[in-house]
Amino acid sequence: ESVISCLSPLLFLLLVFISSLVSVKYGDVYCRAPQGGYYKTALGTRCDIRCQKGYELYGSSLLICQSNKRWSDKVICKQKRCPTLAMPANGGFKCVDGAYFNSRCEYYCSPGYTLKGERTVTCMDNKAWSGRPASCVDMEPPRIKCPSVKERIAEPNKLTVRVSWETPEGRDTADGILTDVILKGLPPGSNFPEGDHKIQYTVYDRAENKGTCKFRVKVRVKRCGKLNAPENGYMKCSSDGDNYGATCEFSCIGGYELQGSPARVCQSNLAWSGTEPTCAAMNVNVGVRTAAALLDQFYEKRRLLIVSTPTARNLLYRLQLGMLQQAQCGLDLRHITVVELVGVFPTLIGRIGAKIMPPALALQLRLLLRIPLYSFSMVLVDKHGMDKERYVSLVMPVALFNLIDTFPLRKEEMVLQAEMGQTCNT
Repeated sequence: ESVISCLSPLLFLLLVFISSLVSVKYGDVYCRAPQGGYYKTALGTRCDIRCQKGYELYGSSLLICQSNKRWSDKVICKQKRCPTLAMPANGGFKCVDGAYFNSRCEYYCSPGYTLKGERTVTCMDNKAWSGRPASCVDMEPPRIKCPSVKERIAEPNKLTVRVSWETPEGRDTADGILTDVILKGLPPGSNFPEGDHKIQYTVYDRAENKGTCKFRVKVRVKRCGKLNAPENGYMKCSSDGDNYGATCEFSCIGGYELQGSPARVCQSNLAWSGTEPTCAAMNVNVGVRTAAALLDQFYEKRRLLIVSTPTARNLLYRLQLGMLQQAQCGLDLRHITVVELVGVFPTLIGRIGAKIMPPALALQLRLLLRIPLYSFSMVLVDKHGMDKERYVSLVMPVALFNLIDTFPLRKEEMVLQAEMGQTCNT
């Protein structure tokens, strides 16, 4: 502020001492005395006031020394001030000298937010800030961490394994608000089949930034290598047939006996248990002492159709035998062995295929199964030694086969034979 008295020209000496008072802080004064006078404080002196850069004048820019010995106005140069900066959301700013001229303000953002715009602005001479006001935006994706790769071995006798893990949680670096975690792939606790499975989790924040993590579930099935059915036999396997824990069961077609392991299991060391099975032609021992011992050889292996006649000339016997010979394929398919008992003791003959049993053994068989001695008769015995049906007259092979096909064990055989392609045309 400048308040300066001016005096008449008669007091020039005094004016010399007070002329230094004509000054404006942060401003420049340019005075002109009247009629080219030397002293700048004479009556009528005019002074132009100009503020320095960054300051603005309050008051008149022209001061005149008046007759009342005072300057015509009071003036002051005040520092220019820019408008107050708006505080950015999720951030702030720091200034060196408030909002005054030449003050520098630096923007900053809260953790998780990125500065968009100019980081530093300066209050300029035109009372405006350099650059546009900055803003804080959430550009950083949320963080989510998946578990590491999980490798599993399929469970015994299965091609899958149950795999579990904790669902990962997302963490936002900004305001902490996230959407639900989105899963792509099988959820934890699922049974994963053999192979390589990609699991992906995705989460979004309110700014729609996406965070993603991935991992893999690798399931391996231990395998022992495929087995083959024995020649003249069947093989039935569980699960995939050669995976760890799978069991393969073996059986032979009619007229053959299984030698070796009836079942083999794929073990954890990738080796099959037991020994390789084979099907050997059945060798009936007719030299046994008792009929029960003879029947035991067929237990769970063959069905028996015992044809008994008091004489080989019996018409029913001859006709029946002829029909059975023509249906040999059906007999073999159903694991039927025909046993002939011909004659009356002591001339009784027992015959199983090409093997002849002693008369005493043939008589024991008749007595054990209570077969009439002096008439034509047939007895059907199942694989468990049970008397299933008796006939006293001719029976057509198709009727016999239809009856056997109703047996529970025979139904299992039919499935296996269908898989092996075994069938008869008649």
